[in-house]
Amino acid sequence: MSKKRMGVVLALLTAVTVVAVWAAGATAKTSGQASGTATIKLGFVTKFPVDFFFTLQNAAKGWDKAHPGAKVIFAQGKSATDDAGEIAAIQDLVAKGVKGIAITPTSPAVSKALDKAIAKGVKVVLMDNDIPTWAGKTALVATDNFAGGKLAGEYLKAHIPAGATVGQIAGVPGVPSLDDRLKGMAEGLGDGYKIVGGNVSTGCGAEKAVGAAEDILTANPDVAAFYGACQGPTEGAISALANAHVDPKSVIVVGFDGADSELVAIKGGTEAATVMQFPSKIGEIGAETTYKAIKGENVPKFVDTGTALITVDNLAQYMK
Repeated sequence: MSKKRMGVVLALLTAVTVVAVWAAGATAKTSGQASGTATIKLGFVTKFPVDFFFTLQNAAKGWDKAHPGAKVIFAQGKSATDDAGEIAAIQDLVAKGVKGIAITPTSPAVSKALDKAIAKGVKVVLMDNDIPTWAGKTALVATDNFAGGKLAGEYLKAHIPAGATVGQIAGVPGVPSLDDRLKGMAEGLGDGYKIVGGNVSTGCGAEKAVGAAEDILTANPDVAAFYGACQGPTEGAISALANAHVDPKSVIVVGFDGADSELVAIKGGTEAATVMQFPSKIGEIGAETTYKAIKGENVPKFVDTGTALITVDNLAQYMK
């Protein structure tokens, strides 16, 4: 073989080798095994399809893309009380081999399914709300809902007459995070005010909340304000007031969640204030905490992701 032909052959062999090495490296990176370590799978379960939980999911999806050594498998229930949906999701995730589950639990009813997951070596991180009596959790990543409720109560106290009537619209009674928002509001409002509406369940849905708000208006025509424990009740109160042709300036609405629809309502003058949570932080930190727990790292028992009171005065910095 001539030296010229031999040079061509060697060049081709070198090119093929380089391509093969590059392809092998790319495949290893894609599979999360570039360092010889198998991809760590973790589950991410949220309650139901509303803005707040979509934001949690999107934050976790961003975290997933930034961590090639991890693979997040997502699941979601159909409503705020869909215990069966979450239980089925937990069982499915365990069957798929996840080593950790980050979950926004619908109620303590899901704890038995989580116990079975833990028995198989799965770490569990609760997000958004706690199961206080359940000892199986590795960590809780959530808003301090009592502190947030207190912000709402203090705002109401400063903007309604002493001794006024406040219509309270609950979310799902018995869910610790939602109950804490009501307790915190009462603490911030203080004594001497009349809180009406009780703990009627709305499932955090606007449709049921409209009826609850209308009942409050009928029974208490002197109501000075409404407080919604989550996005749906807040939207329901706004709709009920509009249906009754009540001037938003005469009956103020204060909400909890800081959903996009609430920010639009504040801008439009139909909502006075909302306690904003930071669901993107809950989703990102929830995924990160679960990942660290799987790897055996020490993680905090509770991570407070913060709250902020949004009014027309500071709205611009929170609007997208």
